[in-house]
Amino acid sequence: MRALLMRDLMLAFRAGGGFGLGLAFFLIVTVLVPFGVGPQTDLLSRIAPGILWIGALLACLLSLDRILALDWEDGSLDLLATAPLPMESIVTIKALAHWITTGLPLVLAAPVLGVLLNLPGPAYQWVLISLAVGTPALSVIGTFGAALTVGLKRGGLLMSLLVLPLYVPTLIFGAEVARRGADGLSVQTPLMLLAGISFGVIALLPFASAAVLKINLR
Repeated sequence: MRALLMRDLMLAFRAGGGFGLGLAFFLIVTVLVPFGVGPQTDLLSRIAPGILWIGALLACLLSLDRILALDWEDGSLDLLATAPLPMESIVTIKALAHWITTGLPLVLAAPVLGVLLNLPGPAYQWVLISLAVGTPALSVIGTFGAALTVGLKRGGLLMSLLVLPLYVPTLIFGAEVARRGADGLSVQTPLMLLAGISFGVIALLPFASAAVLKINLR
């Protein structure tokens, strides 16, 4: 499993789908929003948590098609299917590699980019916490979408249409945690719901992704 994880990390960086692409898109979003909203610092402060979450979500979405596409193209996915490692473990490793190369850098960059959006001081830690809790769910859900569309020509658009509705609950509760933290309100309920979504998809979706992959590889 460790060897597979290291291989996926190396492929992600070499193929150009590593953390650089997601961070660049995240930076573009946070830079353009103030130009669109205008020099209204109060308005920027109110919408900053939601903008950071939307930027992180779209940055994760940007690299989903690379999770399984490279293995499909070079035939590695067929070899992995015949390996003694369970398909569920393979899918989990793929999701973990995606989170390390995309989700984790976004989590670390969000407080820094929050300065561009005039993010309120109390919100910094809650943006960091909410992204750290919620981005694993984005990677696991994205891996499920990649498994559904693997092997399809130009399946990236279809995958986006399938995955985006599944991302909405994570976006709602993640942004709510950051917003309530910025306002000094209790974050317990949305944070628990966000954590529940992450734990739920991590526990269930690898099995669904593995089943879909087995069907597509027949």
